[in-house]
Amino acid sequence: MKEDTPPSSNVPFSPIVSSEHLASADTWPLSEFEYGMITAHHVFSRWMIRCMHAAGYADFSPLDVLVIHNLNHRGRQKRLVDICFVLHIEDQHTVNYSLKKLIKGGLVQREKRGKEMFYCTTVQGKEACNKYRDIREKCLCSEYRGLGKEASEVSEAASLLRLMSGLYDQASRAASLL
Repeated sequence: MKEDTPPSSNVPFSPIVSSEHLASADTWPLSEFEYGMITAHHVFSRWMIRCMHAAGYADFSPLDVLVIHNLNHRGRQKRLVDICFVLHIEDQHTVNYSLKKLIKGGLVQREKRGKEMFYCTTVQGKEACNKYRDIREKCLCSEYRGLGKEASEVSEAASLLRLMSGLYDQASRAASLL
């Protein structure tokens, strides 16, 4: 058996990876996880765009959708830096561009206090979030409930994703020092 192939005794089926050349014998599960994240990222992005479109807002990117829902969360005004921090986004200009699109679309408003700008959803923005929620309930949550998965299983998967995100974050910081 080649050193860079997964041991067949430990894997009942061939692992699905996106980049076989990156996997070593003991990291095939990590490569499988990465492929899962790649596909999850793309289908989640597609879901957000289509759900927002179904809610009546067709010209918004996944980041725009994340930003408006973050702003609508708990009904509090937030600064650009707060939004970036919660969404783990380093490039503030991308979030700033989303805010401008959302303001132009009438979904977000801003208020200057001293030197800082604060953002929140407008009445129309709150309605858009509520429509998105209704569509999510109808199309996604009803299917999720039908899976019969225990809430603890999904919570464990979310915990694993947060743990792995921390590992990737640390690795990216280490790589930037090389």
